[in-house]
Amino acid sequence: MRSAELTIGRTFAVVFDPGEDFYPTLSAFCREKGIRQGYVPMFLAAFAEVEIVGACARLENPNAPVWDKVHLTNVEALGGGTIAYDAEQDGIIPHLHVTVGEKARSANGFTSHLLSARVQFLVEMVLVEVVAPSMTRPRERQLFDVPLLRFDRA
Repeated sequence: MRSAELTIGRTFAVVFDPGEDFYPTLSAFCREKGIRQGYVPMFLAAFAEVEIVGACARLENPNAPVWDKVHLTNVEALGGGTIAYDAEQDGIIPHLHVTVGEKARSANGFTSHLLSARVQFLVEMVLVEVVAPSMTRPRERQLFDVPLLRFDRA
């Protein structure tokens, strides 16, 4: 187990506009405000389309991460997660999960890691900046190359 006491910076309410691509818009916001790391306690969204991690086929190794994706349209979503910093690319590495319901299918639900999304009507997000410690997400070779959150102490 890892833990760190977080020194919190600014808190933002962010509203995305219809048609915006979720991750590029989030990245642009963070760059504009100088946010390198933080957490998203929650966001509400109406997405025109979304891709989340998932597979319909039998998994060869159920203990390995799933790298396939599921594409859904016209969903309502609730999500949250963390934002770490990638010094090599001088940008953020978000790790967000969502629960989405397909509006046209009796709000059938799916829950997984958010890969991409395009805003249909809105995204209303709370984003909390973390000032310290530094949060990174190095890939763990022994764990299928999954990027895991780390706290770097100065």
